[in-house]
Amino acid sequence: MGLIVNTNIASLNAQRNLLHSSSKLQKSFQRLSSGLRINSAGDDAAGLSISERFTSQIRGLNQSVRNSNDAISLTQVAEGALQETTNILQRIRELAVQAGSDVNTDADREALNDEVQQLQGELQRIGETTTFNGQKLLDGSYTDKFFHVGMNFRETVRVRVRDARSETLGRWAVQTGTPVTSNALTAGSLALNGISVRSTRVQDDTVSTSFATGSAIAKAAAINDSTAFTGVSAYANAAVRAGVNAIAGGTLDQNNNVVINGRTVTGLVVAGDDANDGLIRAINAEFDFTGVVASRDSNGTIKLEATDGRNIELTFNGTGSVISGLGVAGVTSGTVTLHSETQYQASGTDEDFIGFSDNALIGVANGQSVSSINIEERDGANLALLITDRALKQVTKDRAELGAIQNRLDSTIANLTTVSENASQARSRILDADFALESAGLAKNQILQQAGTSILAQANSSSQNVLALLQG
Repeated sequence: MGLIVNTNIASLNAQRNLLHSSSKLQKSFQRLSSGLRINSAGDDAAGLSISERFTSQIRGLNQSVRNSNDAISLTQVAEGALQETTNILQRIRELAVQAGSDVNTDADREALNDEVQQLQGELQRIGETTTFNGQKLLDGSYTDKFFHVGMNFRETVRVRVRDARSETLGRWAVQTGTPVTSNALTAGSLALNGISVRSTRVQDDTVSTSFATGSAIAKAAAINDSTAFTGVSAYANAAVRAGVNAIAGGTLDQNNNVVINGRTVTGLVVAGDDANDGLIRAINAEFDFTGVVASRDSNGTIKLEATDGRNIELTFNGTGSVISGLGVAGVTSGTVTLHSETQYQASGTDEDFIGFSDNALIGVANGQSVSSINIEERDGANLALLITDRALKQVTKDRAELGAIQNRLDSTIANLTTVSENASQARSRILDADFALESAGLAKNQILQQAGTSILAQANSSSQNVLALLQG
């Protein structure tokens, strides 16, 4: 190879290698200082694209975890308020049970009802003021809400918290009607929600001894037999009453019998002023067999009452002025109360039974709720039990749903955390710098740079040999 001056090939080669090692050294410095293998698209275009998709996934997953935790906090607030609602409802039910006993005076029931009213107010307050992040939870407005718990479109959990105010809790569509005395239901005489109620049968009423198919118990049984199809159920009210004229005078003895529901009342040797009280005591002594309670009203009439809605069959056997003076002074037939969780339609030919016009539409809004509970009377206390049981069922169901959502969100968080961890690990393999590898590369490039600098200096000085030839 000849000696040339204009082009120093060795120097150019040394410069190229030095530039390459300097670039490698600079990249090693960048990777080691940032901890990333990919600091720009030029480092790994495909790797950068994949890692960015992983980054979107990871950030979405992490935000979903935060969303899920927020959702758990919200459901815990709602469930906590419903827990106190449950406690209040249990107390109202307890008071209703207490008020349902006739051992209480009117003053006692009034005092019990005062506490119920205070509890009703607290239920209403809880329903109206329970909030989370400024949103009311229990006033019926928090329905069809969605928690975004995934990284992609529509990965949501639907949440619905029903109205828990006292004015809506336990609400029933209720209608009470008086049946035609001793008339049984016949097929087609009553339809609920378009479903014909079957005819009543003797075996529907196991306590009445006559006209069993026409009793309130039998009618309620016939209606309840179709509840699965109509959504409407019924119960017989304690409203069967019969009045007996008071004994004006004379003696009621063993030859003059009173038969109630097929049971002969014994011990009837009564006379004089004690005759009426004696008759009442004798009738009440047979309660376990007749289901009939006797008492005397302000007019002196002996009042007979069947507490379970059964029929009252009353027979007087004997002769004389005492028997002729006795007789039925007035009868109140049994009633049947219909109730449904939704609105329902009743129609048919037995208008006296259903107590309203044909094709009547009964809405839930027209029914009873916790706010309407009044236990100052026994019937009100009994209705309160129905309402509170319905309210407790609703609240318990809502609490169970919220608890299920919490458990679901716990599982969601666990899954999201696992997926995020795996995605982060996958991204790390692509994006993060391997310090062992980069440190080795740094040492190599530093040596190459030092060597390249030294060789470049020698290559630049090689042209000095030409001067020696010229001087020689």
